[in-house]
Amino acid sequence: MNIWGMIIGGAAGFAIGGPIGALLGVAAGHYAEAKLKGPRDPFEAKKIAFTVAIIALSAKMAKADGIITRSEINAFRQKVHIPSEDLKRVGQFWDLARQTPDGYQSYAKQIVGLFGNRAVILEQLLELLFFIAKADGKISSPEWEYLSSVSTIFGFDENEFHRMADIYGSGEGAAHVILGVAPDADLNEIKKAWRELVRKNHPDKLISQGLPDEFLEAATERLHLINAAYKSMIKHK
Repeated sequence: MNIWGMIIGGAAGFAIGGPIGALLGVAAGHYAEAKLKGPRDPFEAKKIAFTVAIIALSAKMAKADGIITRSEINAFRQKVHIPSEDLKRVGQFWDLARQTPDGYQSYAKQIVGLFGNRAVILEQLLELLFFIAKADGKISSPEWEYLSSVSTIFGFDENEFHRMADIYGSGEGAAHVILGVAPDADLNEIKKAWRELVRKNHPDKLISQGLPDEFLEAATERLHLINAAYKSMIKHK
């Protein structure tokens, strides 16, 4: 069973608990065909929690903006592999997440509890939220406030949030910003920063930490961004 089948099934909620588990329980009650088959191990539950957190946080962000369109779920589909037979149910799950009484803070705090403060995988989650936020052409003021708040809950400081905003918000992040070095950094500094980012952001590394396979394409794109920034900086040295 793929991750979407387990989410719709809802039994993972018993293993995960908290607001994420409660949302899974709502989904299980909503779908008549739901079969309560939970994850085989805690690692699978972690993957499900990450996926549900992305859906819940993006749905709550759309609600906070006050302008609800299908562009958000369409943006989600661009970054995440969803089989065609599951598209309708994933869209319905997104709508369920938007309507739950739990605030976005509770989902963000629970995912931090699973992955830890400032985890690289949480930046991956924020990158996806940035992409979804700008799906309708621009990021609104309420969305900026929302993203900043989620970033703070995840343990990132103001400078780290501004760096992510430059990279993922505008899509125009300079190479040195992406690598986290000074514009005049020497070759050794550039190489050191690049190697560390590649080590932390390699898709295999993220998957070993709980990133679902369905998010592999998004993780690979991020690695390409890091490599492109590195090539851009070293060609001038």
